[in-house]
Amino acid sequence: MSHYRIAWLPGDGIGPEVCDAARLVLDAAGFQADYIHGDIGWEFWRTEGEALPARTLDLLHNTDCAFFGAITSKPALEAVRELAPELQTRGLTYRSPIVRMRQLLDLYICLRPCRAFPGNPLNYRDHIDLVIFRENTEGMYIGVEFPKMPEALLAIPAIQALPPDAAISIRSITRDASRRIVEAAFQYAMKNGRRKVTAVHKANVLRATCGVFLEAAREVAACYPDIEFDTANIDAMCMWLLKNPLNYDVIVTTNLFGDILSDLCSQLIGGMGFGYSGNIGEKYAVFEPTHGSAPKYAGQNKVNPLAAILAAKMMVEWLGEREIASNIERAVADVVERGAARTYDLGGSASTMDVAQSVAESVRLAHAMR
Repeated sequence: MSHYRIAWLPGDGIGPEVCDAARLVLDAAGFQADYIHGDIGWEFWRTEGEALPARTLDLLHNTDCAFFGAITSKPALEAVRELAPELQTRGLTYRSPIVRMRQLLDLYICLRPCRAFPGNPLNYRDHIDLVIFRENTEGMYIGVEFPKMPEALLAIPAIQALPPDAAISIRSITRDASRRIVEAAFQYAMKNGRRKVTAVHKANVLRATCGVFLEAAREVAACYPDIEFDTANIDAMCMWLLKNPLNYDVIVTTNLFGDILSDLCSQLIGGMGFGYSGNIGEKYAVFEPTHGSAPKYAGQNKVNPLAAILAAKMMVEWLGEREIASNIERAVADVVERGAARTYDLGGSASTMDVAQSVAESVRLAHAMR
């Protein structure tokens, strides 16, 4: 087994606690790495005017991958108000660190597995096993926004019909980005024995942008005749996932729609305590639980760490340590099925570290029995 260099980015709120839980399980599973701390999050925005400092970006360029806990994000005006007084007149704009990492490192795949573990009392249905491929670098999240109408756009007839105080956001969809995310979804389906890929869009209304995505998806699908392909409007998809979640397998979609569907699917398999993702590019990846910083629970050692533990499982799998990844996932399944330790969201009273210890013990026991 190799020895890895991991950029360790705990962040804000409950981020440090769930990162500690994930590290406990990684150590128990025998994963060998140096974990190099990186500064990220709200405190660095408040005191430095940058939530993702340049020194942390340098760290990302000198490690094998990164593990990210959580960060606090707030609306633009509130973010400026919380800056240190000497920074408030510099015209700084808050930018999400995770969105910036995705764009700067071209982490174009947001991979979100949603598996219902047997014995989870919060499962909407048993046997749900979905995977979402969300395009991660464009769409509504490119950050091109205007709080009021820019004069440069007033020459466009459709813009002239809008109120002058209208806020504007730009949605950018390209054929190349659409093709590569759909290609990634089909490649995953091929390698993992998945039966169907569903492309989700809103081309009946967002005709230009979703039209590009849908056309690209159909072109890629034609190259994979052995895998079933279908499409669905985003609103209908939300309805059908609640009605018939077992009908779906691999879902591929644009950035905003993927963000929405990912949380919906996480709730189908137990809530955000089970939601995790990999932000994956050709040469680098950042892995994270997707529950956010939950500041009201920070420091209480009570939140569910399984999302972070499963994100760590995905990280070691991406690094090629498949046996370790399988051992961690089996240990999580064992702890959930036995009800060995349940945090408050699962109806129990176990602490964050109680659950991590239970998973770590299950990993060690399985290893000792082989």
